[in-house]
Amino acid sequence: MNEKTRKLTLMAMLAALAYLIMLIGRIPVVLFLSYDPKDVVIAIGGFLLGPLSGATISLLVSLVEMVTVSDTGFIGFFMNVLSTCAFMLPAAFFYRRRHSIRGAAIGLALGVACMAAVMVAWNYIVTPLYMGVTREAVAELLIPAFLPFNLLKGALNAGITMLVYKPVSQALGRAHLLPKLDSAGGERPVRRFNLAATLASAFVVVTAILCMALL
Repeated sequence: MNEKTRKLTLMAMLAALAYLIMLIGRIPVVLFLSYDPKDVVIAIGGFLLGPLSGATISLLVSLVEMVTVSDTGFIGFFMNVLSTCAFMLPAAFFYRRRHSIRGAAIGLALGVACMAAVMVAWNYIVTPLYMGVTREAVAELLIPAFLPFNLLKGALNAGITMLVYKPVSQALGRAHLLPKLDSAGGERPVRRFNLAATLASAFVVVTAILCMALL
C-alpha cells in the first residue's frame, strides 16, 4: 500500500468511526446542546495526518450527519464544522510545530479556548435564526449556558484525546496504516509514555464529566 492510499484509507476509517460515535454517543446536556465525542476522533486525525486532513474528516462527517440524522440542515452542518475545526485546527497546528506530549497538551488547551470563544460568538449570531427566539434572549444564555457547555465539551474532548492518542497511534502503526510523513504536517506519533500527563488527562476528563452532569 503506497503512502497516498494509506492516508486516504486512514481518513476514511476515522471519518466512519467519528460518525458512528456521533450516532451512539450523543448525550443531551442543556437546552438544545448535546455532547458526543466525535471531535476526539477528528483531533486524532489532525494529529496523525495534519490540520488539513483533520478538517477534511470534519467536513465529511458533518455532511453525512446533515443528510442522515440532523434536523437543522445547513445551519447545523456549518456549526458542526465550525465547532470541530475551531477545536482541532489550533491543536493540530501547534502539535505540528511542537511534536511532544507538552505540545499536544498546549495545542489542545488552545483548541478548547478557541472553540469556546468561536461558538459563543456564532451561537449569538445563528441561534435566533433557527430557534425562533430573540437575540436578546440568546445573549442572556451566553455566559450561563453556552460558554460553560463549550468549555466543558472542549476539556472533555481534550482529556480523552490525550488519553487515547498514543494507544491509537501505536495500534495504527502496527497495522501499517500510518503514513511515514504527511506533507500537510502529519508526523510520526510520540512513543514515550508519560504518567503525569495520563493522570492529569484522566483528572480533566472526570472533572469535565461531573461538571457537565451538574450543568
